[in-house]
Amino acid sequence: MTAAKTHLSLNVADVQKSVDWYRGFFGTEPHKVREGYANFDLENPALKLALNESKVCCQGVLNHLGILVETAEEVEAMKTRLEPLGMVDSTETEEVCCHARQTKLWAKDPDGNMWEVYTIVDDMLEDEAAGNSSCCANC
Repeated sequence: MTAAKTHLSLNVADVQKSVDWYRGFFGTEPHKVREGYANFDLENPALKLALNESKVCCQGVLNHLGILVETAEEVEAMKTRLEPLGMVDSTETEEVCCHARQTKLWAKDPDGNMWEVYTIVDDMLEDEAAGNSSCCANC
């Protein structure tokens, strides 16, 4: 597996306040901003950071963790490696999540933290009405 970059998805109380803070923190504009959602696609550090507006109470700010890979074949190779270990919770093929079409697998660590290994099939940058904007339905 060749990881393109690390992906973190955080639950935040106010997406706009968080976008403003991370814009200053990273010194760059977000890659995508939608109602209740934004992401930063950074080269240095190699990070895809998603911000999901959500009530933050008992579960904390971490929504899920992920590894963005370049191809669906890499997602499949990870699935082939993890399935015999009983570590694949579910898979999705070309599903709309976080305002992009993605192919992915989900795995849950012993503490319940969800990890996704995914590739972006279509980033849907021009599609404002991209359908399902909720990310991590498995979390």
